[in-house]
Amino acid sequence: MSSKKVEGSSAPANRRDPYEVLCVARDASDQEIKSAYRKLALKYHPDKNANNPEASDLFKEVAFSYSILSDPEKRRQYDNAGFEALDADGMEMEIDLSNLGTVNTMFAALFSKLGVPIKTTVSANVLEEAMNGTVTVRPLPIGTSVSGKVEKQCAHFFGVTISEQQAESGVVVRVTSTAQSKFKLLYFEQDSSGGYGLALQEESEKTGKVTSAGMYFLHFQVYRMDSTVNALAAAKDPESAFFKRLEGLQPCEVSELRAGTHIFAVYGDNFFKTASYTIEALCAKTYEETTEKLKEIEAQILRKRNDLRQFETEYRKALARFQEVTTRYTQEKQTVDELLKQRDSIHSSFSVVKTPSGNNLSNGSSSKAQGDEPKGEGDSAGEEGGAESRDKSKRKWFNLNIKGSDKKLG
Repeated sequence: MSSKKVEGSSAPANRRDPYEVLCVARDASDQEIKSAYRKLALKYHPDKNANNPEASDLFKEVAFSYSILSDPEKRRQYDNAGFEALDADGMEMEIDLSNLGTVNTMFAALFSKLGVPIKTTVSANVLEEAMNGTVTVRPLPIGTSVSGKVEKQCAHFFGVTISEQQAESGVVVRVTSTAQSKFKLLYFEQDSSGGYGLALQEESEKTGKVTSAGMYFLHFQVYRMDSTVNALAAAKDPESAFFKRLEGLQPCEVSELRAGTHIFAVYGDNFFKTASYTIEALCAKTYEETTEKLKEIEAQILRKRNDLRQFETEYRKALARFQEVTTRYTQEKQTVDELLKQRDSIHSSFSVVKTPSGNNLSNGSSSKAQGDEPKGEGDSAGEEGGAESRDKSKRKWFNLNIKGSDKKLG
């Protein structure tokens, strides 16, 4: 979305009071804080201190302090409760490509290709030339575009002159790259000394088949979307990344421009090659319908952000309850399966037939059928005697019937 403030940094290991680091009073104005930061950032910039390892730490400390004091909400939180009130994990880390060796640059390019966001600082040479007012500024009239190629860690400067009527309507400056180059769109404020100090910067982002960045000065609060959520953390906990996604919506500190000439620049942020770009300056008067749509969609996103904050609480509670009942479901299923298994085992124990498993419970009765004792030596004779007795019974019965018949006949 719109512009972001000048580069922030991750929290230093040993944190000092931001006011002490920037050498400003606790009631310092925004302009005093900004001026102090510019001087110290240039003084300790890694480009200018290649042989001084301490300068890199001081540069990070200065950038970290400025990231707190330049944000009204973070400054208020720090003034009330110190560092504990700040979410240091959310601070952005930026590196200076011009200070990296070839191998480290290749690793940075690889991580960027994989989707891991790599924040980069603007080269000290560019900042110093701008501050000294020695840069070449090309005109960019409203309603026109300019295309070009900028070398890595270099910048092309443009002057956009706007009239009173155009300033009243609002102005948009956008940069696109069909080559999907990586770049920064920079906005500079003019110092009393005649130089230019970096005030805003916007990282290019890939949208469809192009990369683009834009700054919108439309007289209403415009927001930028910080979409550089750590890709690895998002992969680890995508649900948390989703709920934090709209928390990256940050208000742009400049919502309008006055009549006059304003300085913008396209900074080559590619790792190895030049950045191809097209920059254009537009008057919002020509895009009234689009401007109204942007205003409405910004309001909808803000409302949705508030909705998601409430929904996350409900979701977390429901998820915890779901995990609780699913755990109980697993336990209850195991218990029921075990009880039914024991029941089946008991049922199978009511039997005189020996099952193949031989694990049936005994009811105290003999496992052999009655009369099924092992046969002794006289079993064969017993069987023969039994057959003979049956024959005698038949003959006796036959004889008795005959005798009875004879008596009746006699």
